Amino acid sequence: MCSRSPAKRRRIDRWWSRPQAAALVLACLCCPCLAAERPPSWLTELASSQVPEYDSEVGAVVLLNEHTVTVEPDGKVTTSVRKAIKVLTREGRREARGGVIYRRDSGKVRRLRAWTLYPSGASKTHRKKDAIDVSLVQDDVYEVYDESRHSSIRGAADADTGSVFGYESVLEDRSVFTQFSFSFQDDLPALLSRFRLVLPSGWTAESVTDNHPTIEPMVKDSSYTWQLERLPPVSDEPARPGLRSIVPRVNVSYFPSSQVKAAGPTFREWSQVSAWLASLADPRAKPDKAVIAKARDLTAGKESQLEKIEAIADFSQRIKYASIQLGVGRGGGYQPSPAGETLHNAYGDCKDKVNLMRSLLAAVGIESYPVAIFSGNRRYVRSDWPSPRQFNHVIIAVPLSGELEAPAVASAGDWGKLLLFDPTDRYTPLGYLPDPQQDSLALLVRSSGGKLLRAPTSPPRANLFKRHVTMSLAHDGSIGCQIREQLEGSAASSNRRLQRSLGSRDYRRVIERWISSGAPGATVSRIEAGDRNRGGFFVDVDFTAAAYGRTVGRYLLIFKPAVVPHRGFTYLNQTERRYAVVLEADSFQETVEVDLPLGFTVDEMPAPVNLATPFGRYHADWRVEAGKLFFKRHLELDNAVVPPEDYASVKEFFDEMIAADQAPVVLMRQ
Repeated sequence: MCSRSPAKRRRIDRWWSRPQAAALVLACLCCPCLAAERPPSWLTELASSQVPEYDSEVGAVVLLNEHTVTVEPDGKVTTSVRKAIKVLTREGRREARGGVIYRRDSGKVRRLRAWTLYPSGASKTHRKKDAIDVSLVQDDVYEVYDESRHSSIRGAADADTGSVFGYESVLEDRSVFTQFSFSFQDDLPALLSRFRLVLPSGWTAESVTDNHPTIEPMVKDSSYTWQLERLPPVSDEPARPGLRSIVPRVNVSYFPSSQVKAAGPTFREWSQVSAWLASLADPRAKPDKAVIAKARDLTAGKESQLEKIEAIADFSQRIKYASIQLGVGRGGGYQPSPAGETLHNAYGDCKDKVNLMRSLLAAVGIESYPVAIFSGNRRYVRSDWPSPRQFNHVIIAVPLSGELEAPAVASAGDWGKLLLFDPTDRYTPLGYLPDPQQDSLALLVRSSGGKLLRAPTSPPRANLFKRHVTMSLAHDGSIGCQIREQLEGSAASSNRRLQRSLGSRDYRRVIERWISSGAPGATVSRIEAGDRNRGGFFVDVDFTAAAYGRTVGRYLLIFKPAVVPHRGFTYLNQTERRYAVVLEADSFQETVEVDLPLGFTVDEMPAPVNLATPFGRYHADWRVEAGKLFFKRHLELDNAVVPPEDYASVKEFFDEMIAADQAPVVLMRQ
């Protein structure tokens, strides 16, 4: 530290006693650049409000979720957001965050600021410079090209129980088309949620409500407000529908006055949506010289239409997936890259991969069309709101000239049969559709005649999971086991995805945990897994377990023939249910062959079990023959959505099935 002379200190003291010094202090306190910014009044008022009592697993509550969209006649759209979240538990601190998604080529974040208010009355300001701005594509190779960004502020490190985190954002952008969709909540409870649309004079809006009785807007001049209050939390129930099928949502379309040309396309019919999407995709699907040469190379020696489709489909799946949203402002992210460009780059997103596959097929004389679909929620798309916003994915449809029996073949009325295929999902072969897309409403995209169709649903037999177990049981309860599994359809795709995404070491750990869940302390000596012909998959496992069977005294040995569970099975253990149960088509067959220890006979064995419901069937039986015990079980589940009022029947079915799976066999020493 430095020291001042007595004379210098006296001069400084005299200066601070002058009036201009006091004026400077006052100016510093009043200047926004120098003084600490106080939280806005809307937030401080909310921070003092009372909240209802919630269960302990509810970590936070939304005090306010307000979005205001202001549309200008020239297509400029300003979206202002105010949101406040109160932290109820330490785990709920992660909810203290806010942000805005924008498009770098057309949008600009005008404001992003947040505050943390503490129960003591103190507060902290988070400014725009504190925001983390990242690409929506989490891929280092392609992130530099991505124009869709997310700017966010996270206050979890500063929040604690009782804190209130709030933020404001202002985004300016250009409208691509004249529609918006607003969800009133996520899984958190919300005390007040509001969507306001401010239109130019003379413009009108219409809305469709999802997952809630019709929400009528409050209308004043050309301003429309949809509002809900006291929304409960969304509980995390196994096999429930996705959030998009639970939380209230309004889908809004707005229309200019007759004297004004809309800044973007307006949609009242699905044919208009189809024609608009086709206008973006079709010109870029025309094959160039490189595409024609590649198509001929891929189909060389292929005679039938199906063989050519298979070769091109396999190549399209192997094109690397990368979501590169260039030119979003010009096409709303719905316009694919030219097919030749995707071929040259060897990467693209879903619409790019579909566009390339269409171009390759066209080069060998095979017609095809894009299909817009929502992947991940079979009940998300509404037929009464024609909008591209209802879709998050693109697949392809190929009209069939001959007969083909496959789970992914859809009937399209006058168009005959269509083979649907997803070139983005590299784990699901031609002839099958990934589970998240089955039974969804999808839009067949054509410049004229486009229509909604229902994606096909795989029957249980198309998702066969077949297992054979050979078990050698010793007199001390130890076992040696060989498991041989053959999988088809979605069962094969999900296991193929697991193996390839994890790598050999982590995949082995997953298999070892699965074996140990049925046979604690098991030692796995061999694991092999891989593809079978025609899209199948196999898993072979050999293991031993020292104390699988339980000895009782000198004479009894008790064990369960169902040594390992059906992988991927969801247990329904709640006594009550708020939401529907979503079941996916499944066919599981298992045969267990047990070599019984010498000197033992079967003393007790369960009786056969037969269960039949509208959504599933189950059969199990046990028999003894030539010193061996044979156990068979067969489960079939349909693609079904069971309403919560029928939950008791679903739970009873699975409870009885699990009881049969866990039923023991008792051996007695002779």
